[in-house]
Amino acid sequence: MYMTFTATITSQGQITIPAKIREQLNLNASKKVILTLNKDNVILESEPNIAVLEGIFKRRSIKNKSINQIIRIEKKAIEDAIVERYQKRLKKMGIPTLK
Repeated sequence: MYMTFTATITSQGQITIPAKIREQLNLNASKKVILTLNKDNVILESEPNIAVLEGIFKRRSIKNKSINQIIRIEKKAIEDAIVERYQKRLKKMGIPTLK
């Protein structure tokens, strides 16, 4: 579902995110957002909550590996989960993604 809002850019380059968008994304003053430039559009999304990633490491074995190997595995798992979630959001918005 698309919702369209108008926002004014201040002389300092700031905008106010409309209340309905903040509510939909569960944003408040302490939250951060990610802005992605996609050609002539900007995609705004709430920063991923690490708790959402719970359980993604179950399919990864960390036995008999060095700490550096474990860190690399964990970073890759987090990256994959974030990309997957982002692609699902784009798909819901009807925006094609690269595979």
